[in-house]
Amino acid sequence: MGDPFLLTQKYKEYEKDVSVEEIDGLQLVKKLAKSMEEMFHKKSEAVRRLVEAAEDAHLKHEFDADLQYEYFNAVLINERDEEGNFLELGKEFILVPNDHFNNLPVNISLSDVQVPTNMYNKDPAIVNGVFWSESLNKVFVDNFDRDPSLIWQYFGSAKGFFRQYPGIKWEPDENGVIAFDCRNRKWYIQAATSPKDVVILVDVSGSMKGLRLTIAKQTVSSILDTLGDDDFFNIIAYNEELHYVEPCLNGTLVQADRANKEHFREHLNKLFAKGIGMLDIALNEAFNILSDFNHTGQGSICSQAIMLITDGAVDTYDTIFAKYNWPDRKVRMFTYLIGREAAFADNLKWMACANKGFFTQISTLADVQENVMEYLHVLSRPKVIDQEHDVVWTEAYIDSTLAEDQGLVLMTTVAMPVFSKQNETRSKGILLGVVGTDVPVKELLKAIPKYKLGIHGYAFAITNNGYILTHPELRPLYEEGKKRRKPNYSSVDLSEVEWEDRDDVLRNAMVNRKTGKFSMEVKKTVDKGKRVLVMTNDYYYTDIRGTPFSLGVSLSRGHGKYFFRGNVTIEEGLHDLEHPDVSLADEWSYCNTDLHPEHHQMTQLGAIKLYLTGKEPLLQCDKELIQEVLFDAVVSAPIEAYWTSLALNKSENSDKGVEVAFLGTRTGLSRINLFVGPEQLTNQDFLTAEDKENIFNADHFPLWYRRAAEQLPGSFVYSIPFSRETANKSNVVTASTAIQLLDDRKSPVVAAVGIQMKLEFFQRKFWTASRQCPSLDGRCSISCDDEAINCYLIDNNGFILVSEDYRQTGNFFGEIEGAVMNKLLTMGSFKRITLYDYQAMCRTNKESSDSAHSLLDPYNAFFAAVKWIMTELAVFLVEFNLCSWWHSDLTAKAQRLKQTLEPCDTEYPAFVSERTIKETTGNIACDDCFKSFVIQQIPSSNLFMVVVDNECNCESILPITMEPIEIRRMQENVGVF
Repeated sequence: MGDPFLLTQKYKEYEKDVSVEEIDGLQLVKKLAKSMEEMFHKKSEAVRRLVEAAEDAHLKHEFDADLQYEYFNAVLINERDEEGNFLELGKEFILVPNDHFNNLPVNISLSDVQVPTNMYNKDPAIVNGVFWSESLNKVFVDNFDRDPSLIWQYFGSAKGFFRQYPGIKWEPDENGVIAFDCRNRKWYIQAATSPKDVVILVDVSGSMKGLRLTIAKQTVSSILDTLGDDDFFNIIAYNEELHYVEPCLNGTLVQADRANKEHFREHLNKLFAKGIGMLDIALNEAFNILSDFNHTGQGSICSQAIMLITDGAVDTYDTIFAKYNWPDRKVRMFTYLIGREAAFADNLKWMACANKGFFTQISTLADVQENVMEYLHVLSRPKVIDQEHDVVWTEAYIDSTLAEDQGLVLMTTVAMPVFSKQNETRSKGILLGVVGTDVPVKELLKAIPKYKLGIHGYAFAITNNGYILTHPELRPLYEEGKKRRKPNYSSVDLSEVEWEDRDDVLRNAMVNRKTGKFSMEVKKTVDKGKRVLVMTNDYYYTDIRGTPFSLGVSLSRGHGKYFFRGNVTIEEGLHDLEHPDVSLADEWSYCNTDLHPEHHQMTQLGAIKLYLTGKEPLLQCDKELIQEVLFDAVVSAPIEAYWTSLALNKSENSDKGVEVAFLGTRTGLSRINLFVGPEQLTNQDFLTAEDKENIFNADHFPLWYRRAAEQLPGSFVYSIPFSRETANKSNVVTASTAIQLLDDRKSPVVAAVGIQMKLEFFQRKFWTASRQCPSLDGRCSISCDDEAINCYLIDNNGFILVSEDYRQTGNFFGEIEGAVMNKLLTMGSFKRITLYDYQAMCRTNKESSDSAHSLLDPYNAFFAAVKWIMTELAVFLVEFNLCSWWHSDLTAKAQRLKQTLEPCDTEYPAFVSERTIKETTGNIACDDCFKSFVIQQIPSSNLFMVVVDNECNCESILPITMEPIEIRRMQENVGVF
């Protein structure tokens, strides 16, 4: 209901002002990487200023054990006692909701301080640290003034407190506890230490029974918490013999990613204590592993350490250390004495001190975390002494300041260590803490010109470990009552979304920070994974300097490689942008409204108007994109009059079956026309932010635009939205078609138009057409009303739009007519495509054969009888497509119960029709009869009419479903001794 002919004709009018250019993918990705490099550098400089301020403030401070200082405690602020007085450390702290911080109440003038529940708020070390770090407030505010796109800035102290700007109130959990300890966060650990290889030795001799073994297991678990993706480890339990916690990983180290750490934690529970502890055997094994691993060039190629967890040692084992570790002492020794007895403490202390490590005693479970943290300070000493202020960046994670049902805000953190510069401590290498700031991933997306990437194109970035920083296929949340984050969302590997690259060519090139190009055929799923688009993509990639990230751009072959330029005057464009039905993609960056506070509330459309009229000279806008927006506004403007005329002509839509018409262009411009009141819309969410699949957003075009672009020029895509719940079955049908400049693959798709109508209206039209007979007396020899046949209207992916049984609407045809679908697959009318989902969440066909041709004769009458149905329906849909709601000249050329959900891998099928097959007839041999069917493509659409003989029952041939199957990798169920 948006006349494509009007648009193509309008393009012809601007022929002299139109040009088509091929996109240079390599130059594009380099330009984007440079833009991101500048943005990342800006964030790094803000952190560097915090480092300098913190170190200077500490240098001027003298420790005072009796210091009394009232600071803003993030948990206690604004809290009063029963008499109405503010609590100690809980003074009045003004908080105001701020949209830049997700509308959370914050104080943009001051920071406040969070102290872990297990620490004393007024411990002298904490009070002194909070006192001297108060000077960071000025720098926090100054950084925010310099770069208003900054969000959370903070200082995580080595003493455990966490200073955050802007100040915000922290709420304990239902048990009154705040478990957050900044020293456990990846940004802290990465900044404080270098990559490391670690062997953890756990004593499981008889003396470790009971509470000691429980404390030992918790100590190991806490050590694992401090290891990151750049670290490598293994765990060995020992008594008279060695017992690798994971027997399959004997004699090596594994990367400390989340999956490996969780796997080892599960095996820890299988440990039990018995026998005598032979530490010498364990030490020999640990040194050999570290030596062999280092010599192969694997692992961190940096620090190495042995963590010993035991209730005592009867010897110092100096002969072993002399053999493997002296005089260089390249392997540090950290010893953890479990229990209250100190009889063997001296030996363990000696081992740690003689090997540049650290000794600590852990008597209770409450002592574990604080004592484990001490080793980080030791490993940070070389960096502190050498004053290595390395900038570190984390992988993506979800903003923890938001509740899980508040939305998805992915972050990365840039962090730097803070060292003591005081003369008396400098030689000891004292780490004061780590400063950092969060960078929303959406900031990266703003630098990406989606309009240059085409309909299916996208940009993505990964870390040096191959984990995704941003990718349109990353799905960090899952739905289960409310949206929850997946346990492994931050460690999704590129190979898990670009799974067609079986040899990891693309992944390895990007991990190794190379620049280049790679091509492959891909199968991209759309519409909740139910449909698939098969295309060839060209990938261009390069590194982002100053970060551990690499950037990639994917462009689809054909129309995706070409860019269209048009030109109109500013006056023309502004005039046509003023229409109330015009909107722009909210998540696209036409103008940067984050740089100045006075621009924060502006819409993109409003910013463009102010920019073009010169009323806001401080606005920074994408001139090229805005010029194309103006062109699209002018070209698409006549469709308004067309829609108005249809609305006035009530005979065209007397029963209000068609509810909304819409148009979208390659620049993110949309026009929407309602033919019913907003409150009367059947699908209230369509074309709103509630239905992200069907609007322009940061990483993809609307679904109706993407699907139309892959149809033949001039054809229409019909579909119904999917719903998992029967009670919420869709009641609408969407139809759309793409507008191309030329009828070939090198012509860019410049726009798509469409309508959404009531499903009941669409089906009624269908059944009316099916009952119209061409005979003179009007009688039908066979009709879809006959009980002998079943009539279906299905789409090119095999989903039912019309069936005599309304409950089947939206179902996959193979689930209803398994025998027929099986035959269609055998005949090549449809093909099955196998897909994989490596981010899934899981709860814990008999072949038909043709009979001889002579046996088909009894069914020829059936095939002939249903031909007229096909003819009439073809006329119906052609008329529906091209006459009453669409202009006919579409080919005119323009020269210009609740179970736990767990992460899993699944395999599932999708189905696509073969375009070249327009009509197919067939019969299927069942148990004692033959089942006949006819399928015919409806011209200029993605639809097929299927008429199936209902008198032959084929129950022996199973339905074909699209249900995913979990891929289970072969694992040995090996216990630990």
